[in-house]
Amino acid sequence: MSAVPGAATTPGAPDHPNPQEHAMTAATHSPGTATAPGATTPHRRMDPMRRISLTAGVLYVITFVSIPTLGLYKPVKDDVGTFILGAGSDTGVLWGALSEVVVGLAGIGTAVVLYPVARRVSQTAALGFVTARVVETSLIFAGVVSLLTILTLRTDVAGTAGANPSALATTGHSLLASYTWTFLLSQSLMPVFCDLLLGYVLYRSALVPRFLPILAFIGAPLLLISDIAIFFGAYSNVSPVAVLAAVPVAVFELTLGIWLIVKGFRPSRYGTDLAADLPVRGS
Repeated sequence: MSAVPGAATTPGAPDHPNPQEHAMTAATHSPGTATAPGATTPHRRMDPMRRISLTAGVLYVITFVSIPTLGLYKPVKDDVGTFILGAGSDTGVLWGALSEVVVGLAGIGTAVVLYPVARRVSQTAALGFVTARVVETSLIFAGVVSLLTILTLRTDVAGTAGANPSALATTGHSLLASYTWTFLLSQSLMPVFCDLLLGYVLYRSALVPRFLPILAFIGAPLLLISDIAIFFGAYSNVSPVAVLAAVPVAVFELTLGIWLIVKGFRPSRYGTDLAADLPVRGS
């Protein structure tokens, strides 16, 4: 039965002929939907996997802050004897030592931050990665102590009454040799094991593009062969061959750090399982 034109509307009947339109309008303009005074709007929290990837990426980039030590340590390496006796500036050596401490701490940080992800793939590889980082940092600190001891000889011993310049030079050469060997074991040998273990985790999990772990699998053996050659005296650790052998590993770690900062982890069943277990910060 059609409605009579011009008929009056029933009191209390809705003004909107379309019930759906009325519902949408009521939801939009209803006073009950307004934010109460003093109420806080919930903020979107960062996904746990994204937080891990971002933190690990930043730490990986920080591990490259010690590159300038190649030049900062030049006064010591050129002639440690004359350096102890007062030649050159010690400011660069202090900054270099500080940067190596930062590198060691950042290295441990990468393993600790990535541990929840790595253990999902392999508990052995995850523990091995953390252990290798701890050993690496311990050796880095040992080398830094050797350099700081050289500085102490320069500032507190050289020039004092009874100081023997020849004995100071000999001691300085011994401390510099100690630093050179600890550098080989810490910042050249240990990255071989770190990258192989992490590369295995990344390859199996597919959390990053496959070319990254493959680069680690190529670079780590090359660096190991070079370290063995240096160990047996084939060439020095600052020779062009040694530098070239270290490039693939350096490219892997720097590229991985940048990728984790910019892109984060790719979707993976390991990431899905982990995200379900990790608490969301602030919840």
